[in-house]
Amino acid sequence: MSDVTIFHNPQCGTSRNTLALIRNAGIEPQVIHYLETPPTRTELVRLIQDCGLSVREVLRSKGEVYDALGLAHPDRTDDELLDAMVAHPILINRPIVITPKGARLCRPSERVLDILPRPQQGPFSKEDGEVVIDAQGQRRV
Repeated sequence: MSDVTIFHNPQCGTSRNTLALIRNAGIEPQVIHYLETPPTRTELVRLIQDCGLSVREVLRSKGEVYDALGLAHPDRTDDELLDAMVAHPILINRPIVITPKGARLCRPSERVLDILPRPQQGPFSKEDGEVVIDAQGQRRV
């Protein structure tokens, strides 16, 4: 069992880049396809707290479900937002990564570098060609 977990959506480029950065550190994480296996409400609350974020910061604000449920309204309570995320996991922003060094919502994907327990083992470029780790193993800022 890996000590690194990613809540992953393979349809999301940021999530794919984050998973690739984890693997570039020589780590094979536990991959949770959260749309198929969503966290419980209790697990979601813990994830949000561990990331040090508000419920609204973890709420994905793009897409039809967000608009249809009127979640942009500022009077929506955290409980209402959590209920919506549990009922519609597509509303959970991703990817969320948990390691022994902490938990992060990895947007952008290179945020994962701050919590990986191992360094990158080679150069890395995102799917769009942006260099994140150069040939000398240095992080590009």
